[in-house]
Amino acid sequence: MVLNFIGQILSFAGALCLLLFGMDMLSNGIQKGAGSSLRSLLGKITGNRFSAVLTGLAVTAIIQSSGATTVMVVSFVNAEILSLTQAIGIIFGANIGTTVTAWIVSFFGFSFSMEAAAIPLFGLGFILQYFKKLKIHNFAYCFMGFAILFMGLGLLKDSMQLPPPAINFIQKLTDLGFAGLLLGVLIGAVFTALIHSSSAMTAIVLAMAANGSLSWKLSAAIVLGSNIGSTIDAVMSSFGANINARRTAAVHVAFNVTGTLIALLLFDPFLGFVDFLIPGTPASNITTHIAMLHTVFNLCATLIFLPFVNQIASLAQKFIKSSQKEEDLHYKLPVILPKNHISADVYSFQMQKEISKMSARVLGMIDLIAQGVTGDPDEIESYAEKITADEAYIDEMNEAISHFLQICSRQENANHNDRQNYSRLIHVAQSIEDLSDECCSMMHTVVKYISEKKIIQGSGRVRKLLSYLDQVRIFYEQACTFIALGISDDERNMSAEIEDKIDRTKKELQKSSRKRIEAGGDVKTELQYMDIVRKIERAGDCVYAIVQALSSK
Repeated sequence: MVLNFIGQILSFAGALCLLLFGMDMLSNGIQKGAGSSLRSLLGKITGNRFSAVLTGLAVTAIIQSSGATTVMVVSFVNAEILSLTQAIGIIFGANIGTTVTAWIVSFFGFSFSMEAAAIPLFGLGFILQYFKKLKIHNFAYCFMGFAILFMGLGLLKDSMQLPPPAINFIQKLTDLGFAGLLLGVLIGAVFTALIHSSSAMTAIVLAMAANGSLSWKLSAAIVLGSNIGSTIDAVMSSFGANINARRTAAVHVAFNVTGTLIALLLFDPFLGFVDFLIPGTPASNITTHIAMLHTVFNLCATLIFLPFVNQIASLAQKFIKSSQKEEDLHYKLPVILPKNHISADVYSFQMQKEISKMSARVLGMIDLIAQGVTGDPDEIESYAEKITADEAYIDEMNEAISHFLQICSRQENANHNDRQNYSRLIHVAQSIEDLSDECCSMMHTVVKYISEKKIIQGSGRVRKLLSYLDQVRIFYEQACTFIALGISDDERNMSAEIEDKIDRTKKELQKSSRKRIEAGGDVKTELQYMDIVRKIERAGDCVYAIVQALSSK
């Protein structure tokens, strides 16, 4: 008796693990094949709450994981790619999108031999791995994931044949009335949090209901509880994140808990509405009833709360206040650590945003140099201090971003293109850091020369120097645009011509300086002048290195 019980527990655990593995493989396969599209959907969201809901629905329905979607959303909010209100709309949609899994399992999971379907699907997926030239090999994991999912579901259904004492215990829970429903919700929430998948929990409920182990009401209560448990990924992702990311996770929890409480208070009318929508009694097609309940619950909750998105965001800001009183002088990477079930392309997108911030700070350093040459000499020391602080900050940014990208490149779901992109971004970040070093060195040289009264502000040679610096600045502005939007072959060729022009200008300025020396000019002053010219030219080399890194295949 005991051995049979232990065997049944182990069979259930094995089937559950197989189901979870299949879901994870399915999600990874879809994200590998369509990662950039998913990123575009999430990254280009507008302030329209309805488009945000539809986006969350679409992404979750595609990747079959509301947890993955919410983690991406929290990450995007943390990286300041999405606002809090946009994130709330996407989370609403993700809750609806996760119901697709229940419908797939309900329609296909119990209507035919899952093992018979699994073997051909797995075989098809295995073959697709070798079609790399057709760029469909990433979707191989989709088919193999579906196959393993069906196998796990079949084994799960067989392992759910509970003995009479267990069935009697479950029946007693149903007879407890509202207390039994609360216990069902608690079971659903806790178990979902443990396995990190509301879809898997719903599949378990469907399997148990299909073989008669669970009643209609208790199944409904557990499914409602799974919506609460599904928030665990968002909560865990928000640890160590910024204030808006934590607010996003809190809204997700509050939304799912409040929706569940409303459904419990209106439990019988709610189930009656589901019965009205689905022909037949729950006993005759309980899996379809459960799938419809899951959908109706999340759809109704979204419709109730969607008009109040702005108010919900305001409440979150009111109750979860920032404790940071002053800006941190050290850089903190606003990105959550990589997770294998999140599209690798998502991290590229976030790092691209961070590198754009990095490049903007360096652009400010170039502007400070120009101000130092033309501005009040008494202010030059403060400019130098600011650039020194910025250079240290850029160093920290480069170290954090490069380290993060190296971690990303080792993720299982990163394909060849992802790794190439990570490598490009590492080289871009390094070139920007090199440019910041040149700016810092240039500024300290300018300070020394101005303090020694070697540079006469407003003179012709100073104007030429500023014009030369402006050449590099304009070139760098173009490179910053390439970081954000990409670079074409024509733009790469144009950049090579600009770099050549910068080199020619250096030779012209150095030639003019040598002529002034030959004419009796101060040798030290002219050598100092040529030193600044060389530093500007090296800054131009750094900019061109950015362009080359972006252009690399």
